[in-house]
Amino acid sequence: MDELLTRLLLAALLMGGGAGLFLLFNRFILHRTAELSRRLPGWQPGRAGILYFTTPDCAPCRTVQRPALQRVKLHWGDRLQVIEIDASRQRELAKQWGVLSVPTTFLLDASGKPRFVNHGVTRAEQLMEQLRRLNGNFDEKR
Repeated sequence: MDELLTRLLLAALLMGGGAGLFLLFNRFILHRTAELSRRLPGWQPGRAGILYFTTPDCAPCRTVQRPALQRVKLHWGDRLQVIEIDASRQRELAKQWGVLSVPTTFLLDASGKPRFVNHGVTRAEQLMEQLRRLNGNFDEKR
């Protein structure tokens, strides 16, 4: 019984440590990319945005992520800008933003500061919740 308890404790510590490292990595990326939106092609200050890194051969990007982004855009209307970047064509830009895999989405506040980063497919519901949390005055389209 003691051995089982020891193994469970060790597993919990490893999972907690991994989750902690993941959160630290995300904070590092958000801090490092704070000024990069000013050089984004198509970025319009004054509106919240989603920066979406993809590639042409990414099946989850086409089948799940892009439809989720379209749903979010439809819901929030013209108060939201979605900027799609082909990471295979703009490798240096993807590298500057710390993109390790596609799809990767960054949610930017109206000043362009990245507030959330999502590695992998992110459902529309989660993106909408992150948009709601961006700032208190980012209300949904009525």
